[in-house]
Amino acid sequence: MQNPYLIPQRVRAALRTLDLRPTRGMGQNFLIDQLALDTIVQAAELTPDDLVVEVGPGLGVLTWELVRVARQVVAVELDRRLAARLHEEFATAPLRIIQADVLRTPPAAILDDLAPPYKLVANLPYAITAPVLRHFLEGQPPPDVMVVLVQWEVAERICAQPGDLSVLAHAVQIYTQPEIIARVPASSFHPAPAVDSAILRMRRRPQLAVAVDDVAALFRIIKAGFLQPRKQLGNALPGGLAAIGSSLPRDEVVAALHSANIDPKRRAETLTLHEWATIYQALPR
Repeated sequence: MQNPYLIPQRVRAALRTLDLRPTRGMGQNFLIDQLALDTIVQAAELTPDDLVVEVGPGLGVLTWELVRVARQVVAVELDRRLAARLHEEFATAPLRIIQADVLRTPPAAILDDLAPPYKLVANLPYAITAPVLRHFLEGQPPPDVMVVLVQWEVAERICAQPGDLSVLAHAVQIYTQPEIIARVPASSFHPAPAVDSAILRMRRRPQLAVAVDDVAALFRIIKAGFLQPRKQLGNALPGGLAAIGSSLPRDEVVAALHSANIDPKRRAETLTLHEWATIYQALPR
């Protein structure tokens, strides 16, 4: 049976009925590509036993695919009009709809009485991609697998290797093993965004990629190092630490870098998570 929410005329008619004009600020780009949908579902490796959380279901194009496979889907939709329409369209489906701001709703509250494990599968609004990923990765309980549609450039940043790393890459890679599954052209959406997207899969690691006593404290160090990413670390890190209220004399920071076997002339994007963890351990507390 064809997904009824893929028909462009139906999408446009639904938007007119709801008096809804997709905006970049809300990241409302509706997927109209069956191949992309099939690839998302396959990447999530869904089974009839799975519990799935969907963020930003919109008109329900991905929702329609998910409820046909999964045991239960919980969809979190910010827009009241779209949430109300989903209630009508999926009245008999194994779907629970939460009308809320996902970033203000902890994963435990989304699941409510539903017990993990669960998978997160979503076409994420571009504007909140990074906050949503961190919301679930750092929240409790976290998903076992995340399969999301994101901007191509964001997917590349998340999957980056040493030499092109960022705070976002570290924030995802400390918890998961990310991989780009496929590229999705802008023409696969209505309205078409300015850039292509990627289907990104992140499998949760059985344990953190690095062993540290305080992940938040580690990331304060990482963020400090990236505040001036084009500077050498021996200069960037002391300035970054001062900017976040953790001022240390430059000679102490440089000594900590040497103790961690890190050349102070290196730049932040070249350091691995393991090297940042070593710096974190070496810096005075």
